[in-house]
Amino acid sequence: MASRPLNAEALPALERLGLESVKQHRRSRGFGSWARGALLLDSIMLLTAALLSQLTAAKAGIVQLSPVWLVAYSALVVLFLARRRLYDWRLRLSVLDNLRRVVSATALAAMTVVGLRLLLPGNVDDLTSQSLRLLAFSAVYVVAGRIAFDWTQLMARRHGELARPTLIVGAGRVGMLTANRLLAHPELGLRPVGFIDKEPLQEEALPVPVLGASWDLERLIEQHGVEHVVVTFSTAPNEVLLREVERCEELGVSVSLVPRLFERVTERLHVEHIGGLPLLSVRRPDPKGWQFAIKYTLDRIVAALLLLLALPVLLLLALGTLVSVGRPIFFRQPRLGVDGREFEMLKFRSMRTATEQLVVPDLPPDTAPGGVEGDDRRTAFGTFLRRTSLDELPQLLNVLKGDMSLIGPRPERPDFARAFEQDVYRYADRHRVKSGITGWAQVHGLRGKTSLSDRVEWDNFYIENWSLWLDVKILLMTLWAVTRHFALAE
Repeated sequence: MASRPLNAEALPALERLGLESVKQHRRSRGFGSWARGALLLDSIMLLTAALLSQLTAAKAGIVQLSPVWLVAYSALVVLFLARRRLYDWRLRLSVLDNLRRVVSATALAAMTVVGLRLLLPGNVDDLTSQSLRLLAFSAVYVVAGRIAFDWTQLMARRHGELARPTLIVGAGRVGMLTANRLLAHPELGLRPVGFIDKEPLQEEALPVPVLGASWDLERLIEQHGVEHVVVTFSTAPNEVLLREVERCEELGVSVSLVPRLFERVTERLHVEHIGGLPLLSVRRPDPKGWQFAIKYTLDRIVAALLLLLALPVLLLLALGTLVSVGRPIFFRQPRLGVDGREFEMLKFRSMRTATEQLVVPDLPPDTAPGGVEGDDRRTAFGTFLRRTSLDELPQLLNVLKGDMSLIGPRPERPDFARAFEQDVYRYADRHRVKSGITGWAQVHGLRGKTSLSDRVEWDNFYIENWSLWLDVKILLMTLWAVTRHFALAE
């Protein structure tokens, strides 16, 4: 039987049907299954926590909670987790941030159940004990499941199993920076396959090739299986970029935008609209304001407590330094701190005294100083101190004195700092706050002879996005790094 020709009215419908099937196919790949897996895992952990809470309630002398309230509590936890986007695909996987979201979601669900039970008729015996018990069980089990789940997903990303092929629109400086960052950090889950740009600015230095121009978008998406597009800066008109974004959305390809003036964009954005025109207000903490004043006060209190707690360790380290290199025990070096003021930073000595005048070697471009300069004069004990960062402990005295903070940009020697202020973009902005013993750049591996521009970028991000939680996160990440180095040193 001969097939009937398609009429013109049927073609748009078939095209829409094809687009929807493409969208569903893209959504079902990789990350969709991980999102469903996260939901299933949370449900299993909540069920396990509820069952254990019920089975052990009698031994604790607590009345069992009604199954209706158990189901309501579990549903509320999942709802609050979904509201915190824990089932959405995210570029950065932060275990600490996820743990905070899980704890807040379980606590909010418990408070909601308590409120409903007080308002509705029914038995409210052991209300507080039941709620706290259920909260504790569920928080522990969901957190444990999330740690395992996030770690598995992170490892899968690093091994390329969840890498989303990514096109970058714009082959200029920002586009190249984007590609380099994604290639250097496979745990972000985006694998650049190429650029789209009619007029690339520096094609010979690009880490991935320029594959075409805006009119090649659809072909490149199909050819390379592209699942994500990052729009950076290019010479293409806004109308062309808007059409590209719209076409990506039609094909089920997710899109990220690098905003203009991105250096001034923080995580605290407030968006208002005048008609269809969005106005972005950037809110950042004032380094001279009350927030940092509280931070510096807490720094001194915590530093004093740490000095008291660590006094036996400090005495042992001082004795080891005295035996290995003699007097003086402390290494003192001028550094540049807040507002460009010089101060004397303390460390335990880890090297023998130089017999000749030390000549600092020339540094490669965009490289920070650090590590061993000149002859390696470290003692065995000094090598241990440097590897475990225990030589930095005397800087708690700098914090107590007010020259430094527990957390902030690492201070640099005055000569280097003044030279970098002339050559490195936004280097001087680091001096808006007190220098720190550890910092956002350091916990991301930017210590020693690493990229100076990257370190400056991370430091300024910390200053402009500062919060108490960010400080807590950096402290926990520092403790983890020190513990790992301690294990390796042994």
